[in-house]
Amino acid sequence: MRTATLGPEQRVEALAQMSERELDVLVVGGGIVGAGTALDAVTRGLSTGIVEALDWAAGTSSRSSKLIHGGLRYLEMLDFALVREALKERGLLLQRIAPHLVKPVPFLYPLQHKGWERFYAGSGVAMYDIMSLSSGHGRGLPTHRHLTRRHALRVAPALRKDALVGALQYYDAQMDDARYVATLVRTAAAYGAHAANRTRVVGFLREGERVVGARVRDLEQGGEYEVRAKQVVNATGVWTDDTQGLIAERGQFHVKASKGIHLVVPKDRIHSTSGLILRTEKSVLFVIPWGRHWIIGTTDTGWDLDKRHPAASSADIDYLLDHVNSVLSVPLTRDDVEGVYAGLRPLLAGESAATSKLSREHTVAHPVPGLVVIAGGKYTTYRVMAKDAVDEAVHGLDHRVAECVTEEVPLVGAEGYHALWNGRARIAARTGLHVARVEHLLNRYGALTEEVLELIAADPKLGEPLPAADDYLKAEVVYACTHEGAGHIDDVLTRRTRISIETFDRGTLSARECAELMAGVLGWDADQVDREVEHYEKRVEAERESQRQPDDLTADAARLGAPDIAPV
Repeated sequence: MRTATLGPEQRVEALAQMSERELDVLVVGGGIVGAGTALDAVTRGLSTGIVEALDWAAGTSSRSSKLIHGGLRYLEMLDFALVREALKERGLLLQRIAPHLVKPVPFLYPLQHKGWERFYAGSGVAMYDIMSLSSGHGRGLPTHRHLTRRHALRVAPALRKDALVGALQYYDAQMDDARYVATLVRTAAAYGAHAANRTRVVGFLREGERVVGARVRDLEQGGEYEVRAKQVVNATGVWTDDTQGLIAERGQFHVKASKGIHLVVPKDRIHSTSGLILRTEKSVLFVIPWGRHWIIGTTDTGWDLDKRHPAASSADIDYLLDHVNSVLSVPLTRDDVEGVYAGLRPLLAGESAATSKLSREHTVAHPVPGLVVIAGGKYTTYRVMAKDAVDEAVHGLDHRVAECVTEEVPLVGAEGYHALWNGRARIAARTGLHVARVEHLLNRYGALTEEVLELIAADPKLGEPLPAADDYLKAEVVYACTHEGAGHIDDVLTRRTRISIETFDRGTLSARECAELMAGVLGWDADQVDREVEHYEKRVEAERESQRQPDDLTADAARLGAPDIAPV
């Protein structure tokens, strides 16, 4: 299989190809579900296109807890089918589909009551392990274990001694959510899908009642295109109702947005060798290992303000700090927070007013001929959602279509990853990079690491780290533009890397150097470089200001003080 490149030339070519001939399937939405749907469709032999109004994963799919998990709390809700399905998917992603991107992660669950809680929680975690193994894809993760308080405090010395009487430790998995989506899109493109980000659907094409395609606007180069397709799939997450509104038809269901925020703090602020999962009065709170950092989250509150830029308020941040500090011997303060991000979950609206009680299951509908809608669900089960969406679309095609094969399709970079990992010391010796740098690249790009190394071989200066964000090499900024579809500083600092949440300066100290590296690839002049840097700095300041506001309304107003770089 050829390796797909999502550079600026390929984007222009994809738009041209989509507008020249009718597709079998056009996917609207470049988050995890849309990207998964494009891969499912193209690997069944269907001519496929995918468009995204912003950047790949710019919405919900870059702002998650970054966990691939079965969902212990759904087990407590007795939703066994959802947990079983998610655990099977977790195993597939770890073992076959994306071993370079999805990694095991341990969690410690502190017990606060003697006797009954160990039995109750232990039974649940044991069932979790059994369901994982019975799926046929549970191998590779250690099973849970019971810990005494003394043992738990050796694993997590940061915990207050009076915060637990013992603990359970179990395993789930994690990934870089935005990187996963970009890799998924590249995999779809490698199999022949046409992919274009920053391409907004501004209307649907109709012939009578039937939807026969979409009118899309190129937000980068300007101009509009008509993309005709036998079936259009609306996979726009929290924007589902807005997209449905373009055809002036009431949907068969509605999607409600639930805001979740996360904090990022340096690794040395919490002394532990394991992640933590804590029960709150509303849900659960995770403290998740993330390289040289911890991610702490999440909240679950209704949101009906701006969907593109959900804002974290001061109250949200205090909520997380208060809850995590209830078990830490050395409390965290605002000064410990490097990054904050907020995302919106697309929940199927039900009778309950509480978003934490709305459904995480997904629904597929065919509201009018030619248009399929997929909504709800959770990141871990994206492949199942994609399969269901394409299955529904196939009903509207006039020829036989192969069954879903994505269970057997590794993402680009997966094949050969384990062999390269075993040979990482030789790669380090050959390239002159430290072995830790090679490991970093392999866990971000897998076998595609060789493409990054080729950039460094051609220009050794690209093998240097970014001065203000030295976890990343300069080559990764260039590669994001040449191969991964990045077109603005935001795309690189926020999604292709995670510098925007991993540094106390939120990426502002890296912005100019990043822009100058990008300029050589994207043809920017000095004025464009200045505009990109200015926009990014204003975005960061607007986010900081929003995080000083007391509530959602004032936080949203503050965040909207920074305009988008592209006219969306």
